[in-house]
Amino acid sequence: MAATDIEGYLAFFRAAEALKDTLRSGHTRQGRPESTAEHSWRLCLMALALADALPGIDIARLIALLIVHDLGEAVSGDVPAPAQQGDKTVSERHDFVSLLAPLPEPARARLLAAWDEYTAVETPEARLAKGLDRLETVLQHTQGANPPDFDYAFNLAYGRAHTDAHPLIAALRAPVDAETERLARR
Repeated sequence: MAATDIEGYLAFFRAAEALKDTLRSGHTRQGRPESTAEHSWRLCLMALALADALPGIDIARLIALLIVHDLGEAVSGDVPAPAQQGDKTVSERHDFVSLLAPLPEPARARLLAAWDEYTAVETPEARLAKGLDRLETVLQHTQGANPPDFDYAFNLAYGRAHTDAHPLIAALRAPVDAETERLARR
């Protein structure tokens, strides 16, 4: 590997480290804000654990989509779903492309293609990735020590189309929604 490629990979890895400090609206059990990197890690764990129950799904491809889906947030941060106005895809893609800039062209193209696939939600893996992303978010909101004014009711509709698109994800979401309803009534 050429020295310039090595430096490019290292620059990308260093820049992606910012995802560890990119905070989300959810909190851990101990009340600490969750990072986007932690969210992405659990998504990958979910896909890996569910692999046997997902016939016909390319698990390696699914995990690749889950790893890259929020990487652009390392540049401009996360915008919680209730605060989003309009389609954030253009700005997130721009951020992701800038993050990929140091990489050699084949790596840039491969990672960007995975991000574009996730965003288009047209393949079985992308539809599953979107559903898992929404499920992990509402699951975290039921587990975390969220602030007293946390809007649990928002989660009852959040990402419903994506989680309902796969029967397994819908089945996993049902008890999470029951817990969300209980928390919303408190």
